[in-house]
Amino acid sequence: MTGADGGRKAARVVVADDQTVVREGIVMLLGLLPGLEVVGSARDGEDAVRLVGELDPDVVLMDLRMPRCDGVEATRLIRGRYPRTQVVVLTTFADDDSLFAALRAGARGYLTKDAGGDEIVRAVESVLSGDAGLAPSVQRRLLERLSETGAVASPEPPEAPDGLTGREIEVLVLIAEGLTNQEIARELHVSTATVKTHINNLFAKTGLKDRAQAVRYAYAKRLVRPRTE
Repeated sequence: MTGADGGRKAARVVVADDQTVVREGIVMLLGLLPGLEVVGSARDGEDAVRLVGELDPDVVLMDLRMPRCDGVEATRLIRGRYPRTQVVVLTTFADDDSLFAALRAGARGYLTKDAGGDEIVRAVESVLSGDAGLAPSVQRRLLERLSETGAVASPEPPEAPDGLTGREIEVLVLIAEGLTNQEIARELHVSTATVKTHINNLFAKTGLKDRAQAVRYAYAKRLVRPRTE
């Protein structure tokens, strides 16, 4: 994010966690991290929704297991009422039910509470730039789960969907394999700027909004299949 003077603007963050000690510890940690400004903290999902309406933060760091209104429902309400605000889940739980429920509700990022400060900053920056802020272990589990659903490609490559070019499909497949923009650029021997252009084009053609959606799309369209070791 950039301010009116062209300088980098701190991301405004609300922290939601029902455990007071944990919540205060996260707030204290975020206060030490560059590029983040904590503007509020919530004791449960209902409080988080209210604070988003009052404070208009850029990101909510959302716990999942909370009373009155849990993190999944709070995420769904926030993304429906205040779509400018992104949600990054920060939770102890990394089980499949929690992960997929949060992503379906509209969370753009998913971290576990053993994440370091640098990882939190990267996740916030990623979701604010339109990417998914998924911990590497979470992204691997997402790919594994998608593979387990049976959404695999046929031996013959399918017809290109949504008017995608061959190069755009190559980029999409590499996204689905978990590569970063820099790694895709090295793989295809092009610049990072060119990769970003391809990603913008394929997102525009398909209506995708982030990398998590791109992974699901690639499997649903049978453009990739799980690797067998």
